[in-house]
Amino acid sequence: MMHTTLKILISTVVFPWSLLTNASTLTLKEEPDSLEMELQEVVVTERRTLGKLRGTSLNTEVISASDLKRAACCNLGESFTTNPSVDVSYSDAATGARQIKLLGLSGSYVQMLTENIPNFRGAAGPFGLGYIAGPWMQSIQVSKGASSVKNGYESITGQINVEMKKPQLEPSLSVNMYADHLGKLEGNFDGNIHLGDKWSTGLLLHGENSFKAHDMNDDGFADAPRVRQFSGMNRWAYLGTSYVFQAAVKYLDERRKSGQIAHGAHYADPYIIDIDTRRVEAFTKNAYIFDRENDGNVAMIASMSFHDQNADYGRKLYDVIQREAYVSAMFERKWLDLHSLSTGLSMVYDNYRQHLRPSNVPDTPVEDINSHEMTYGAYGQYTLNIDNRLIAMAGVRGDHSSRYGWMFTPRLHVRYNIMDPLSLQLSAGRGYHSPQPLAEYHYLLASSRSLIIEKDLKQESAWNFGTGVTSSLRLFGRSLGLSAEYYYTRFSNQLLLNLDADPHAAIIGNLGGRSYSHTFQIEASYNILPDLNFSAAYRLTDVKANYGDGMRQKPLTSRNKGLLTLGWTPDMGLWQLDITCALNGSGRNPDPYTTADGTLSWEKRYHPYAQLNAQLTRNFRHWSIYVGGENLTGYRQKRPIIDASDPWGPNFDATMVHAPIHGAMIYAGFRYNFTQYL
Repeated sequence: MMHTTLKILISTVVFPWSLLTNASTLTLKEEPDSLEMELQEVVVTERRTLGKLRGTSLNTEVISASDLKRAACCNLGESFTTNPSVDVSYSDAATGARQIKLLGLSGSYVQMLTENIPNFRGAAGPFGLGYIAGPWMQSIQVSKGASSVKNGYESITGQINVEMKKPQLEPSLSVNMYADHLGKLEGNFDGNIHLGDKWSTGLLLHGENSFKAHDMNDDGFADAPRVRQFSGMNRWAYLGTSYVFQAAVKYLDERRKSGQIAHGAHYADPYIIDIDTRRVEAFTKNAYIFDRENDGNVAMIASMSFHDQNADYGRKLYDVIQREAYVSAMFERKWLDLHSLSTGLSMVYDNYRQHLRPSNVPDTPVEDINSHEMTYGAYGQYTLNIDNRLIAMAGVRGDHSSRYGWMFTPRLHVRYNIMDPLSLQLSAGRGYHSPQPLAEYHYLLASSRSLIIEKDLKQESAWNFGTGVTSSLRLFGRSLGLSAEYYYTRFSNQLLLNLDADPHAAIIGNLGGRSYSHTFQIEASYNILPDLNFSAAYRLTDVKANYGDGMRQKPLTSRNKGLLTLGWTPDMGLWQLDITCALNGSGRNPDPYTTADGTLSWEKRYHPYAQLNAQLTRNFRHWSIYVGGENLTGYRQKRPIIDASDPWGPNFDATMVHAPIHGAMIYAGFRYNFTQYL
């Protein structure tokens, strides 16, 4: 009897059974007289702390399923609490829109992927972090730098890939319920069954509702929107001897309501924000494996999304329908475990139908702003792997956009494992981003600022260079993990949001000079006791751009951040205590103006602050209960909305957010999981 072990990490791009962890393997048993292969064993090793992948040239961190349970993780946006590399912050104080920051730069420069398929682009960007329920996720991979060319040209500061729960894993049933003292209730369900030896299907459901609106700072505006969301996803998988297939369809319906709705307040003419979204996604993956021993395969991925959003900001209006399609065909093979080649073709289509009324004057004409872009591309990527000691990956792709013409995207990643505990990583590459200013910045309408979008916007492009070192030392008989990294991003063209030139205007236009980001980060992790782990990280970020009057720090961006985490799992994991403390440094606010009484409209700089999160979990055989708190220090921005008492006036602005808006929040919930092992 012969056994073959197939590394899941290698085949993820073709048919991602999942990037479970770096140690995940799928063991297949092959009978000598038959080509049939049956699933014999799945070995899953979960990390207690954030893990870095060593068997790849990319600088990739894995947030595993166990890491996601260290906090409430109601959705993707709340899954980076214990991650020192990724910041998630509110874009404004009214809509609940969130943005990711990686290497000091906003989410439009981070390529978002689900199952290694580009997703949450354009109109889905401002609220996309809330479109994936936390219990649906199997793992998250955060790759820093220009990343691989396989998934397109859009990665500038990195890629974030979300792997969902797979139907082809052992049959299971999971339920998660969550409630907090602010009136939010959430329920999640997922289950899968096997239909014979090769077919399997899974169903994932999510529902949430915020029953109350709160106003802790008594400014008349809800601190967070009331959100009602339902989403469901159905997945199918077929695992044959030489042909593998999976497909899924997802539907989401969400309503956000905010503004002067808190505490039953009554206004003659209230300022209301109302955002309705309906979104449909579907994808299919097909792969023919012609040489299993050498990962030889040809594959095709196809996906589509339909995003329909209607948004009212007071009397302002922004409606958008975005249609998106993506197709990729790939060939992959390796030789002698030394050389690997991946080549492919791709097509991306984006179509936007947008309607905008940028003024609160009711009879202002509605503008129709439509656009479409078709991009064709081809890539080639070669990997040299010398005994996992030296791993070098060089890729290049060429793409042609119907709007911007030709793009040339070279990328190089090298990892040298000098010795078992010490490795050095280098990377360089270029990335592009096609701007959609209205779709990506429509939260700016929650303001009396005039929204000014310059004409003839250029495609954004930047170079990214990075280096890092990881090691481990023996300290008092235990392993001390250490890492340090530095990244430099330099823009050739950039879509710049200028809030300094005019305090009553938001100007979006082309970069008129230099723009760059420097990021330096160090991390340490140590097991103080077998069941007690401690980690610490510090990050220094220097982001500057020419805002028309010379180089200045990017506003609303902290230069320094520290993160401390403590994980304690006594009694063989029956109990689990997780504590996270984030120390956020000061930063620059957009330039203020002088009010009629001679004072500044807001401070020139904001002050540093700390946030404390904690969660206690009691685990049982098939279920667990948990209770926790977020922002237990109670710190919140004193005046997140400027001139909230007069939202129809010229000074109203809800987009100047640099700190938490609500104070301490207490939550509780339970998880149930039953798995039927094959």
